[in-house]
Amino acid sequence: MKLNATRYYILAVLTVIIWSSTFIATKILLGAFTPIEILVYRFVLAYLLMFLVYPHIHRPESLKTELTLLFAGILGGSLYFVAENYALRYSLASNVSLLVSTAPILTAVLAHFFLASEKIRRNAVIGCLVAFSGAALVIFNGHFILKLNPLGDLLALVSSLSWAGYSILIRRLETRRSGYYITRKIFFYTLLTIVPVLFFAPVSFNLTPLLDWKLSLPLLFLTLFASCGAYVVWNKVIWGLGATKANNFIYFIPLLTLSESAILLSEPLTGFALAGAALIFAGVYITSRKQGDRDK
Repeated sequence: MKLNATRYYILAVLTVIIWSSTFIATKILLGAFTPIEILVYRFVLAYLLMFLVYPHIHRPESLKTELTLLFAGILGGSLYFVAENYALRYSLASNVSLLVSTAPILTAVLAHFFLASEKIRRNAVIGCLVAFSGAALVIFNGHFILKLNPLGDLLALVSSLSWAGYSILIRRLETRRSGYYITRKIFFYTLLTIVPVLFFAPVSFNLTPLLDWKLSLPLLFLTLFASCGAYVVWNKVIWGLGATKANNFIYFIPLLTLSESAILLSEPLTGFALAGAALIFAGVYITSRKQGDRDK
């Protein structure tokens, strides 16, 4: 394995560790804010921070590039988070987690049709299915409850497909601009396209609760690490590994979240979760292997 590839794998692992912690941070913030308020506060602050990091303004490179960034802001930002948040309102959390975990599979399918360099291979299919099975074991954690909720489940699938589409757009993005500028522009379009939602779910902008460090700290984490840092790094990972390989690391998120919940919130960790962990590791390994490795 080349050094550059190793670096991308390390960055992918660090990113999913951060993203797995967002569920706990969000759960704390939900005690004082609505899901839409958290989303708006998070991305407004993230945009301002990215402007401080990269305070340069550029003219659009081309209409194609600008439209790609616009749709990246929708698919990887506003649509993804709104669909996921409302899916949790109408469906079981386990249903939503499981359906959102189909993002790597959907990414592989989309990549086959839209990315010439990422055609579906047998090891990718096997790896995706093995890792998805592991994610299912982790999510249900020995308590299998699958109750169909058409609207909520459909929104969860929309969220999953949205992230897959975002990954394809980032992989196809042709730009000479800095990764910081690209991320800032995506945050801008995320905020712009979430404005229509505010007519149905208005934001109070009552920031008084943030005077409590127990609330301001989780919001800072979501802003600084889960948004600014993670999006910049994840885009690099997609460019370096490809959309399919990168998104397979998403299978680790439910496992990491469950582990963190067991440590911080004393939630139970069963043998089903440990078996799921083994399947996730196996699935990601199978998917990451080159096609010729088995023959060797």
